[in-house]
Amino acid sequence: MTATVETVQTEKVNLLGLSVDKLADFFAGLGEKRFRAVQVLKWIHQNGVDDFEQMTNVSKAMRAKLSEIAEVRAPKVLKQMDSADGTRKWLIEVTGGNVIETVYIPDGDRGTLCVSSQVGCSLDCSFCATGKQGFNRDLTAAEIIGQVWIACKSFGQLQPNGPRKVTNVVMMGMGEPLLNFDNVVDSMNLMMEDNAYGISKRRVTLSTSGVVPALDRLAEVTDVSLAISLHAPNDELRNELVPINKKYPIAMLLDSAQRYIENMPDNHRKMTIEYTMIREVNDRPEHAEQLAELLRDVPVKINLIPFNPFELSDYQRVSNNALRRFQQILLDKGYTVTVRTTRGDDIDAACGQLAGQVNDRTRRSERYRNAERAVRIVGQA
Repeated sequence: MTATVETVQTEKVNLLGLSVDKLADFFAGLGEKRFRAVQVLKWIHQNGVDDFEQMTNVSKAMRAKLSEIAEVRAPKVLKQMDSADGTRKWLIEVTGGNVIETVYIPDGDRGTLCVSSQVGCSLDCSFCATGKQGFNRDLTAAEIIGQVWIACKSFGQLQPNGPRKVTNVVMMGMGEPLLNFDNVVDSMNLMMEDNAYGISKRRVTLSTSGVVPALDRLAEVTDVSLAISLHAPNDELRNELVPINKKYPIAMLLDSAQRYIENMPDNHRKMTIEYTMIREVNDRPEHAEQLAELLRDVPVKINLIPFNPFELSDYQRVSNNALRRFQQILLDKGYTVTVRTTRGDDIDAACGQLAGQVNDRTRRSERYRNAERAVRIVGQA
């Protein structure tokens, strides 16, 4: 009897998501000097190269070896949409029949990229379209940094003397970044790596709804800028808007955030407080007074965000009068207060509108849609 030999196909290592240290370990495992990691890192993240044959300062033998065992594979862009105001949104396909969204927002000389960290979101904030989609899985580091790679390539930024369009990155897209801790940290470190994108730590911002244990860990591994997704000045209201508050209430969250800021090497850092304003929910003068008192001893700047309506939500956008009155109360108390301009709403790219396509493991989206249909049927009866 003749024995048959089966060839075992091993999955190639995707170098796109490897931090400089992990890439150095990869080359060390091949018996190569660790400087190879910097060479390849520059080709990938500064030149946008995904073909090893184009990496001309790497030996021909090593290029051939890399082609056998590794790849540089970004997620697939299904569609690019451009808003009349210059905002750009990408629909990006990831495994499992899922689609995530990434948004670029231009503002003068600054271009901010809003990056997703999960397929959907395991949290269920009542004012957020992503939460209504349910949750499927965490994104890999390659899928997270791949969004930056895709955006920079689309603007010609990864070419010699290319325009520096992406100047800021915010982890404020789909998902709660601190629930995908390791992949998000690796990706942010690549964003700030001088041999990759070289973005200042002040221009990379992580936004969290309040996963306190992970926030306490974050100070041990990075010093990116911090944004707290607060949206309410007291626990009773925040429990309704941001359910994770029931586990980690406001006082606990702010204590953790202050510890993070105090751990920073510079003494002038402030956290950003994000406050989505919803008509007749959290937009009253007494809410502004409570917020001012709550943050009295916290180094913050406050970003007021008008709620952007979406399907499956009954909330309404705050009125301009209520918004300005709220802002003025905080200004009079000495706070730095900005109002986020709504951008990209003609392509559903405004804050809180990112939904994508989530193969929901939680069945949350099904429950919301069933509830909506029930209300509609009752209304027609």
